[in-house]
Amino acid sequence: MAESLPSLAFLGAGSMGGAILQGVVASGIAVDGGITATNRTAAKSESLTDLEGVTAIALEDQPDGNTEAAASARIILVGVKPAMVADLLREIAPVLREDAIVVSLAAGISLASFAEVLGSDVSVIRSMPNTPATVGKAVTGIAANSAASEDEVAVVRRLFELVGSVVEVPEEKIDALGTISGSGPAYVFLLIEELTKAAIGKGFGEADARLIVEQTFIGATALLDVSGENPAELRRRVTSPKGTTERAIAVLQDAHLDEVFAKATDAALARSHELAAGA
Repeated sequence: MAESLPSLAFLGAGSMGGAILQGVVASGIAVDGGITATNRTAAKSESLTDLEGVTAIALEDQPDGNTEAAASARIILVGVKPAMVADLLREIAPVLREDAIVVSLAAGISLASFAEVLGSDVSVIRSMPNTPATVGKAVTGIAANSAASEDEVAVVRRLFELVGSVVEVPEEKIDALGTISGSGPAYVFLLIEELTKAAIGKGFGEADARLIVEQTFIGATALLDVSGENPAELRRRVTSPKGTTERAIAVLQDAHLDEVFAKATDAALARSHELAAGA
């Protein structure tokens, strides 16, 4: 792991940009040249002022904040909403350093779209992280354009490894990866919500129901992590022949969860394509 990272600018330190930012700060790594983060409002920027080594800029107070932040940084993370990306790129293009690496956090915006504004000679890397970055447990997919060197990809990989695991994929796989790991935490939280409702339905109070269900999920994933076993094998070990778990699993399998998850991720992928088209 690198002892330090080059200077960073988070343009739009909202939910995802903020998650990465907080994860980097929490890791304790030195950032040569510091970290600058922009947000539209003073209220949002104020929430970042307590983060060590971070200069927070409110665009409502400092309209040229994005260009100032971009001009000073080696790695520029674009964290604004997809519909705002093109305007932001036009704003910062004239001030980018010669060695700048632009990293996109925006779902659905292609490397070609970045090249249209910045030119094909600027190093651009698309990323698809997820919100567990805030606790150092993210999965981030990255895909680089042809201008990005191996060393530049390695620096960005190092950045995201501070907040979890990294998978390098060809660009055509980035949107599909987003439907799995990007949206995936929401699927897990939905399962926890529904199992908690089932526990309440069995007569448990809400506090006990939450404790039982949430710790079961936390414990199961910790066991999966530590054991290194295939989840199907761990499931088999819990599922005694002719036992209670076997009966429950049969009901879940009859619900065709494989088809449900395929349809859900297909729907997410379709929406990603709509976002890319500006819909």
